[in-house]
Amino acid sequence: MFPGASPADESADAPFADADYVAVGAPLDASTSFRPGARFGPDRIRKFARTFEDFHPATGTHFSELRVADHGDVHAWHDTAEYLDYLEGVLTDVHWADAVPVVLGGEHTVSVAGVRAADPDTFVALDAHLDLREELGGDALSHSTVTRHALDVADEAIVVGARSGNEAEWERAAESDVTVVRPDDAANWTPDVEGSVYLSVDIDAADPAYAPGTGTPEPFGLDSATMRDLVRALAPQSVAFDVVEVNDRDDGQAATLAAKLLREFIHTHADA
Repeated sequence: MFPGASPADESADAPFADADYVAVGAPLDASTSFRPGARFGPDRIRKFARTFEDFHPATGTHFSELRVADHGDVHAWHDTAEYLDYLEGVLTDVHWADAVPVVLGGEHTVSVAGVRAADPDTFVALDAHLDLREELGGDALSHSTVTRHALDVADEAIVVGARSGNEAEWERAAESDVTVVRPDDAANWTPDVEGSVYLSVDIDAADPAYAPGTGTPEPFGLDSATMRDLVRALAPQSVAFDVVEVNDRDDGQAATLAAKLLREFIHTHADA
């Protein structure tokens, strides 16, 4: 269980009725194209959050008092399309309970279910990669297609920290419904976003020096404080959040950063 959260009572008629935030683990690891291990992400994020203090000095709030429930993991299976449909159903139930889903990935593909459940106006991803491919290796639900799928629901996508994509992706990113904020510009970027936001943090947005435990590390990325500031800036208008692509290929740096950003999201959102 995520430290400071309470277990969701799945036997109850309304298991999320007492929660304002519901953590849901989504350990999908089906399309990882370089270093697998995202299936361990939810457990590692929970594990490396154990050392954090309950009190958040920036907001004056205690995490354990913010009505966070932990649903546990929605265990993955091989049919990604079916899995995303099921996960979308779980996350839709969270929205219907007037709570905010907080997804612990898993590969980035799980965001597709989150966006479909949230139906936001804008998809904002902190990500090293554009994720605008139509497919990768014949897989239309690859982790590298997430932004493209998000645009089937959201009116606009903003990718902050992007520094990698093929030529076709950069051409797609030049269209009017996509905004790319390069890493060098991220610290000074002020979000000006209309309507509701789905906020997705792919941990590979961080420079590998800060988060080496991820599937496709990409140098010249964001620092931890910039990611924190971006999460704080976007949290108030976000209707859902996820942090994805944490794996077990480091000593906990990626999971620690992911857990801290999750906590920053909830503290800031609750204080807004």
